[in-house]
Amino acid sequence: MCGRYANSRSSADIAAEFEIQPEYAPSEVLADYNVAPTKEVPAVVERRPHRDSPEEPVRQLRLLRWGLVPSWAKDPKIGNRMINARMETVAEKPSFRRAFSVRRALLPADGYFEWYATDKRNAKGKPVKQPFFIRPRDGGIMAMAGLYEIWKDPTKSDDEPDAFRWTCTVLTTSAEDDLGHIHERMPLLVEPDRYHAWLDPDRSEKADLLELLVPAAPGRLEAYPVSTEVNNVRNNGPQLVDPIAVEE
Repeated sequence: MCGRYANSRSSADIAAEFEIQPEYAPSEVLADYNVAPTKEVPAVVERRPHRDSPEEPVRQLRLLRWGLVPSWAKDPKIGNRMINARMETVAEKPSFRRAFSVRRALLPADGYFEWYATDKRNAKGKPVKQPFFIRPRDGGIMAMAGLYEIWKDPTKSDDEPDAFRWTCTVLTTSAEDDLGHIHERMPLLVEPDRYHAWLDPDRSEKADLLELLVPAAPGRLEAYPVSTEVNNVRNNGPQLVDPIAVEE
């Protein structure tokens, strides 16, 4: 599962990394070191400039709400449970099947958080969980594979500014050996040479798409313990990703 991550990159940095023209990027993306479900997150997508336009799709940077709401959903609160989509079933599950076919995204991140259950117990007898930050060893940007959907609020007319809700989810897979002892799942990453193939809305062959998704190469990511401040979504700032010393 990926339920919390960090992104400190600006709109300009993300646009440069993913080759997005300035007119297709928001003027500002705020650094967030404690990205949590239901927050707005930057997402890279490829779409035609106008609906049903014969023009080629254009790469865009958009702000989407984390927690996918299927277009057929009656209650948008379903998105609170749709923050992750499992690679093993994403092409078949009704909640994700259509988005996997035509609405794929890349979610930029510095890294993500996972919690490891230690042998210690708290006052209630439950295991104490130590948060870890997992990031590329070279400090580069992570492009997490994602899907997005556009949900129409049936109570609003099309011309109202909040009539359409754009939401997203992160694809996950089994964690590689170096990270599996912390958590058994991890986000799927897309390599730069596969960005276009993954984002291309005209590419919908299930087998081809699944071939693009491969777990991070062993050793590419590093994990280290961080402060339990990250447990509270109200806490934010670069100190949340600073390594700390803990007992073995």
